[in-house]
Amino acid sequence: MKRIAVLTSGGDSPGMNAAIRAIVRSASCAEMEVFGVARGYEGLIAGEIAPMDRRGVGGIIQRGGTVLKTARSANFMTEEGFRMAMNMLESFQIEGLIVIGGNGSLRGAAQLIRAGINVIGLPGTIDNDLPFTDFTIGFDTAVNTVLSAISNVRDTSASHERTTIIEVMGAKCGDIAVYAGVTGGAEIILIPEREPDLNEICRVLIGNKNKGKMSSIIIKAEGVDISTAELEKEIRGRTGLDVKMVILSYLQRGGSPTASDRMLASRLGYEAVRLLKDNIANKAVGVVGGEVRSFDLEAALEMDGAKVTDLSFLTDVLSS
Repeated sequence: MKRIAVLTSGGDSPGMNAAIRAIVRSASCAEMEVFGVARGYEGLIAGEIAPMDRRGVGGIIQRGGTVLKTARSANFMTEEGFRMAMNMLESFQIEGLIVIGGNGSLRGAAQLIRAGINVIGLPGTIDNDLPFTDFTIGFDTAVNTVLSAISNVRDTSASHERTTIIEVMGAKCGDIAVYAGVTGGAEIILIPEREPDLNEICRVLIGNKNKGKMSSIIIKAEGVDISTAELEKEIRGRTGLDVKMVILSYLQRGGSPTASDRMLASRLGYEAVRLLKDNIANKAVGVVGGEVRSFDLEAALEMDGAKVTDLSFLTDVLSS
C-alpha cells in the first residue's frame, strides 16, 4: 500500500500524538503517503483529510491529547453517514486506514472492514479495557496522574483525620483503580470486577480507627455499581467517620504522556505501518508479554475482556 490515513476517535488518551508521529515518520521512511483525518469518524464523513509529513509531527511526542482532534460520531452509525465515510476514503484513494481509539472506535473500524476497507486498529484509551493487549496507549499516564492526586489528597486527609473516596475512570475495567490504588498505598480498592461489600468496607475502616489509624484512602472505579455519593453517605451513616469524596474525572486524560506510553505508542504505530506496507490489514495491534503482536481485529474485540484476574494479593497488600 502506498497511500494510507490515520485518525483518532472517541476519548483522547496521552500517547496518541506519539502514535501519530510514529505512523507519519514510518510511512515516510517506507515512501508511503500518509493523510491525517481530523475529528475521527465525524471528520472522515466531512472530508477533513489532509496530507501529513515528518516536519508536521515534530514536537508533538510530549503533548497530551491528539493533534488530529477527536469526536464521537453518531452520524457514522447511520447508513447515510457510513456511506459518506466510504465515499471519502474512495475519493482520496486511501488504501489503508489506521484507527487509534478504544472499544467503540475499533468496532467502527470493524464495520469498515466488513465493507471492504483495509484497517489497522491501535488501542488508544486510558481505560486499559481492550482484551487483546496487556496495556493500552494512555493507561500508564492516567495511573501516574491518579498517583499524584492520591499523594495530594492523603496530606489533607491525614491533617483532618478523614476518610477520602477517590473516584477514578476505567469504564467497566478496574485496572486504573488497582494499579493506582496498590502503588498509592490505598487502604481499600473497589472495582467493577468485584461486588462491593459495604459491611466489609466499614469493618476495615473501624478496625483501622481502633488501631489508631485515623485517615484512610478508598480508590473507587467509576464502574462500581454503587455511586460515589451514595457510598460516601453509607459509610458516614454506618461508621460516624468524617468522609469526603473526590472525583478526578477528565483530569486523568490530560497531561504529557509518560516514557512508557510514548514508547508503547511508537512501537504500535511503527507496526501498523509495517503491516500495511506488506499488504497485511484488518488487524488489531497490541503488546503481550512485552512483545508487539497483531490479531484479527474483529476476533480481538470478542476476546475475554477481563484484565484484572488475580486479585488474591490485594487482601495482604492492603491490610493495615
